[in-house]
Amino acid sequence: MEVKKSIALIAHDNMKKELIDWVYEHREILGKHYLRGTGTTAKLVAEKTGLPVKLYKSGPLGGDQQIGARIAEEKINLMIFFWDPLEAQPHDPDVKALLRIAVLYNIPVANNRATADFILSSPLMSMEYNRKLINYSKLMITRTAKFLNEN
Repeated sequence: MEVKKSIALIAHDNMKKELIDWVYEHREILGKHYLRGTGTTAKLVAEKTGLPVKLYKSGPLGGDQQIGARIAEEKINLMIFFWDPLEAQPHDPDVKALLRIAVLYNIPVANNRATADFILSSPLMSMEYNRKLINYSKLMITRTAKFLNEN
């Protein structure tokens, strides 16, 4: 990861105000990075904070998958995703896939304000960071061989 991070900003409808308030409070720090976001969230963050935010589609219309693809391409380094734990989402499978990709590619993810504060206050935010990636291809070959030998 470069010094200037590419940060995805995502929020479910009931959490948009919470995310916008958080970004506004931290606009000085976040303004030093590249911001990306899904649909209405990105538009509102840009309007309310004055920060430039690259807009992807709305989450349920493919925006979650666009963000996931950028993570897999190593074009997004960090994700702030304020999701609503009290309401089921019609695109829950997409959300789960997005979170899986974030773990697979070992990027920091914040799902609430406290975690987002910890990530943003980390000294690693202002320096290069060498993420360690698990070689899942090699791991799958090992697992398959083990399975075949046992059966």
